[in-house]
Amino acid sequence: MSRKQRALTCLHTLESELLQSSKTDFKEASVALMRDIAITKTICLQGLPLNNCAAYEKIFDKMLLSSKEMAENEEIKIKKHAFSKCFESLQRLIHKAERETKFKKDIVFLPYQASMWDSLESVWKSACADKEHCNAYVIPIPYAELNPDRSVAKWHCERECFPKYVPTLDWKEIDLKAFNPDVIFFHNPYDESNLVTSVESRYYSYNLKSCADELVYIPYFILEEPCMEEGIAHFVTLPGVLNADKVIVQSESMKELYIDVLVKKTNQPDRTYWEKRILGIGSPKIDKVLTSEKADFEMPEEWLELIQGKKVILYNTSVHKVISHPDKILDKLRYVFDYFRKTDDFILWWRPHPLMQSTFHSMRPQFEEEFLALKNEYIEKKWGIYDDTSDLHRAICYSDAYYGDRSSVLDLYKYTKKPIMIEDVLEL
Repeated sequence: MSRKQRALTCLHTLESELLQSSKTDFKEASVALMRDIAITKTICLQGLPLNNCAAYEKIFDKMLLSSKEMAENEEIKIKKHAFSKCFESLQRLIHKAERETKFKKDIVFLPYQASMWDSLESVWKSACADKEHCNAYVIPIPYAELNPDRSVAKWHCERECFPKYVPTLDWKEIDLKAFNPDVIFFHNPYDESNLVTSVESRYYSYNLKSCADELVYIPYFILEEPCMEEGIAHFVTLPGVLNADKVIVQSESMKELYIDVLVKKTNQPDRTYWEKRILGIGSPKIDKVLTSEKADFEMPEEWLELIQGKKVILYNTSVHKVISHPDKILDKLRYVFDYFRKTDDFILWWRPHPLMQSTFHSMRPQFEEEFLALKNEYIEKKWGIYDDTSDLHRAICYSDAYYGDRSSVLDLYKYTKKPIMIEDVLEL
């Protein structure tokens, strides 16, 4: 219980200060004591359920009053009396806190790209709703786009891109190791193994392990089912999976596949070990699809005008084709844009993968300039909606059908029961 331990540490520090204050200047010591009592009070009361706070608050207030008397009175007798009362109150509080079992859990969520927040959101909402047992914190963390030589091209922090209803903290102001929350949820499993982007190294999973009592990984994607072991092995053996205390996957069948792979490809062949760590209880991304409505989202007036009276086609392009067929995907983009800009019944809502441009830059730089020219022409001539926002679910909700690559977006879209057509970049 990290919150309880921090409170107890502060309380014992106060006890030490009190003992020392009997031998030093009372006024100076009591002023410092009042400050530290106020800090400790905040830590304690934020960590306790509401029905447990009253007794603690009463004792803290008595301690603050006694400290104030120590600072304001000159007579030694009054000082000693105030000290005695304060010390007794402190002793009772420390002893009660040591027996206290109802401290809340501090739960920290560490998203990096705002567009991937949906992989954590429903868990965060549940933690927020359980105010009696949890304190929930969202800390968007920095990540870098990488050059082909894996040097940093550009740093980002997307804190300002998160939904307005999600309160966030500044990563620069939080020392996770000192905070030591009970649970950390994260969704970037790559550590230093990603060739396109990287979170700041202090947030690699092997570093996060020392910052919390429990480390929980939830994939930022979902996978098409049914699938084979060889099709998911890469995702299963990533550092984040191996370092996490718990891994939450989209289904019980996916859990069994994860365990099959881990038993075969790690140094831990004990199946019961992995059964305790891999939980097939569902993906927050699916929760978001099933609960979203148009009224939940803000829409630019320009976009509303473009879709008026037309069927909206969500066009999703992924990064794996950028790697395997960069020239073909550029030809396909031109073909698709040309087809839809000439129709009156349909409007294209293009959402390229958030890392599509970064992938061109880091892995296929010879095609980057051509891609940027094509993207800019699509935007400037308003052939359709260009959506590079963090809000995938607005596009899913407003669209009438899906067209594009096989990807986790496609797997999510299936839950809408709307029409789906798969793109073949090799054919025009």
